[in-house]
Amino acid sequence: MSRAMHKLSARRVETIKASGWHGDGGGLWLRIDSSGSRKWVFAWERSKRRREMGLGAASDITLATARDLAAEARALLAQGLDPIEERRAKAAEQEAPVTTDEAADEISSVPTFGQFAETYIDAHEDGWKNPKHRQQWRNTIKTHAKSLLNKPVDAITSDDVVTVLRPIWRKVPETAGRLRGRIENILDAAKASKHIVSPWENPARWRGNLMHLLPRRAKKSQVKHHAAMPYDDLPDFMGKLQRRPASAARALELTILCATRTNETLKMTWSELDLEQAVWTVPGDRMKMGIEHRIPLPGKAVELLKAQARTSNQAPDAYVFAGQKPGKPLSQMAMTMVLRRMNLGHFTVHGMRSCFRDYMGDMTDHPESLVEQALAHQIGDETTRAYRRGDAFIKRRSLMQEWQDYLLPVQKPLKKKQDGINLAQANVRTSVPA
Repeated sequence: MSRAMHKLSARRVETIKASGWHGDGGGLWLRIDSSGSRKWVFAWERSKRRREMGLGAASDITLATARDLAAEARALLAQGLDPIEERRAKAAEQEAPVTTDEAADEISSVPTFGQFAETYIDAHEDGWKNPKHRQQWRNTIKTHAKSLLNKPVDAITSDDVVTVLRPIWRKVPETAGRLRGRIENILDAAKASKHIVSPWENPARWRGNLMHLLPRRAKKSQVKHHAAMPYDDLPDFMGKLQRRPASAARALELTILCATRTNETLKMTWSELDLEQAVWTVPGDRMKMGIEHRIPLPGKAVELLKAQARTSNQAPDAYVFAGQKPGKPLSQMAMTMVLRRMNLGHFTVHGMRSCFRDYMGDMTDHPESLVEQALAHQIGDETTRAYRRGDAFIKRRSLMQEWQDYLLPVQKPLKKKQDGINLAQANVRTSVPA
């Protein structure tokens, strides 16, 4: 959690429009999604796992109240407790006891799949960092599992699940696979909530169940990789790229220099940068692995960002590479279009990370684990990560500087070489006896 506290003001909360995560400090965030929905979120990290707890809509919860709620959550963390679990326990204690047969019948009634699916999603969506992921959960269930929505969770059979999956099983296999897993999770949760009694076997389970009822899908013959430029060609390409004036070209240049992902660059805000210390800190909610990532900025990257700052809105929450629409970053396709305009559209932006990986593996002696850390990849198993808590930042600074030196080799001025030769010749002449 950030050390700075109370970075937002009540006026700022009312007027801010840009979508994204706006930090107040101490784990308190105002989250604004692409639809304009505004919500307070308390976020923390424990055992290398990011957790998020919704505190309520900003229209209902004031900044002062949100800060009080965040302070209560921090106090629970200090005691070694989980704020989410404590909130659930408190809510359970406050529920009115069943005192009549009518109330008992109401409590014991089994919810439909649609009702419990909404309950499940509401309970878990705070832990899903990607807004698109939240929407996909609801969309796949409402679109493809309509026939299950009105069925009681304890009445759903394997045949019901097969009926839902069969139409899309081969047509859109990825969607079908995700839908099956989501149905399985929802029904498992219904069982855990005592809406389904034993003996019972999850009808959406794959192994030993649906694997015998659905046709086998053809395996992909080859893994599709992102097309990458040979690293031998990168120095020449970088020279040409630096001569292009567009902001998208600068974004691509920085992406290559830092070996970052497209989204990490495009959604960078000025608050993530410390140009004096040459450090870019990407918060966990913007990283693929959900863990904060510090990037040591090589010298050219710092120069590039300082130049970008001279022509940009430097508000903390403003995007470094702003798009044409107010409060929006450059388009996801912006850097790809730079490659296409340079007649290199057969290569991908993400493939530049492969160039970095290949160069470091082929041409340097840096340990593989260090290179993987530079790419923000998970290293080793869970036990290894538990003992290896550092991020090798100093070593990675040297590694990234070496990458810059390869991409942008320093050209010695010709004039100095000539002056050096002339000076050496002059010294020779003066040392010869008359």
